[in-house]
Amino acid sequence: MKTVFKITLLAGMAFSVTSCFNKREPNYQYMPNMYESTAYETYSESPSFKRGGVEAQLPAPGTIKRGYTPYEIPNTTEGYNFSKTVSTSPLDSTEVDMEKAKGLFDIYCAICHGTAGDGKGKLVKQEKFLGVPSYKDRVVSIGSVYHVQTYGLNSMGSYANQLSQKERWMVAAYVMKLKSELK
Repeated sequence: MKTVFKITLLAGMAFSVTSCFNKREPNYQYMPNMYESTAYETYSESPSFKRGGVEAQLPAPGTIKRGYTPYEIPNTTEGYNFSKTVSTSPLDSTEVDMEKAKGLFDIYCAICHGTAGDGKGKLVKQEKFLGVPSYKDRVVSIGSVYHVQTYGLNSMGSYANQLSQKERWMVAAYVMKLKSELK
């Protein structure tokens, strides 16, 4: 009798579990919002923020990123002339890696200025750019070289997006080294 009862109970449970299955409709899902999440367009406004916009994703006014030092000299002719009076780098002599600075100069600057800083780079030899000055002919300081790398000057564009502040100061120190070797 116990065996018949157990078999009947087991068959009844199997029937009740399988009877809920329907091939035409999806089954029950444990966490439906994970299976069928809401699709969002990349960079679109999100309802997660207060006014539905992206203003909550912007940094607070007046903040600067960690490790960034503001450069206070403006991008004007007066600012460039003032940068010529800056004769020292904020980096210690131990922080300036001349091998890395040479590599950065070769990548970003030597194509126009030449590896020796004589203004005879590959693009100048191919006459793609004309009038690239030699460093020995220019009145430059480490501050003016950094200023020109940061903002650009004449045909030379800014390298602020490609080089960090430290790297720009290192390249400026390397340019001053090249200038002293050209005399």
